[in-house]
Amino acid sequence: MSHYEYATPENFLGLEGECATYDGAQVVVLPIPYEATVSFGQGARSGPRAIIHASRQVELYDREFDCEMAYDYGVHTLPALAPHAAGPEAMVDAIRACAREHLAAGKMLVGLGGEHSISSGFARAIHDIHGDFVLVQIDAHSDLRDSYDGSPYSHASVARRIADLGAPILQFGIRSICLEEMDYIRATPDTTRVWFNEEVHAGGHLAELSARITGKKVFLTIDVDGFDPSIIPATGTPEPHGLTWVQVLDIVKTVCRNSTVVAFDCVELAPIPGMHASEFITAKLVYKVINHIMHQRTA
Repeated sequence: MSHYEYATPENFLGLEGECATYDGAQVVVLPIPYEATVSFGQGARSGPRAIIHASRQVELYDREFDCEMAYDYGVHTLPALAPHAAGPEAMVDAIRACAREHLAAGKMLVGLGGEHSISSGFARAIHDIHGDFVLVQIDAHSDLRDSYDGSPYSHASVARRIADLGAPILQFGIRSICLEEMDYIRATPDTTRVWFNEEVHAGGHLAELSARITGKKVFLTIDVDGFDPSIIPATGTPEPHGLTWVQVLDIVKTVCRNSTVVAFDCVELAPIPGMHASEFITAKLVYKVINHIMHQRTA
């Protein structure tokens, strides 16, 4: 039989073989192309596919760890989770049921959004399987409204819904916020800590972060609008004076060194046609975060 060259598969990082099977992989990637409550720019539903497609061009060799780590832990990419026609609350329940299955199987679960409301479903599944946890959120927006546009399951309310589970909320890079959210932050100083963008730029935040998460379980959620739009412009509501690549990775490294990350998601990429930098950078970010999580898991 003749030999033919085939394109790399549409799996995260283009992995194939045993390390890309469900049983052979420690990491499971769940694409969730859901977009129903966004309030400005559209396109987050296309984020997961764009990230996965771009990830096939990401170099697997990581100089920080001096190896192609993906082959060590393996990554299986699940089919995309279909949007639920019954509405945002039903979608959160569907994400919860799906995520719970993979967390119960002992997988490191990575969600690719879609809008930020998907994190509420992840959080509920984490609480079901792992119990108490801390939310570490990188974002331009606090997402602490009790409801938005009439929905308590809006992307603008996701951190508030996670707080309802009893999870402490630690946020970095916030630079767009409403009075209701500020009142909530002031009223809950023991469980809600926000490092606004200027505080992260000033430095000194990593020691307190470490103290707050040491020995605990963490759900890490990264909204790509937490970055400065000069780095990732392709997002629905970009905000100026955001975080740098180094600042975000310093937060990630601190979280991974001092806690057990039980799940991670990356949300709100809204690809811009003809401008592929944002999806490639996001794909590289997701791989880098997974490497740090898995390095600590296997240390």
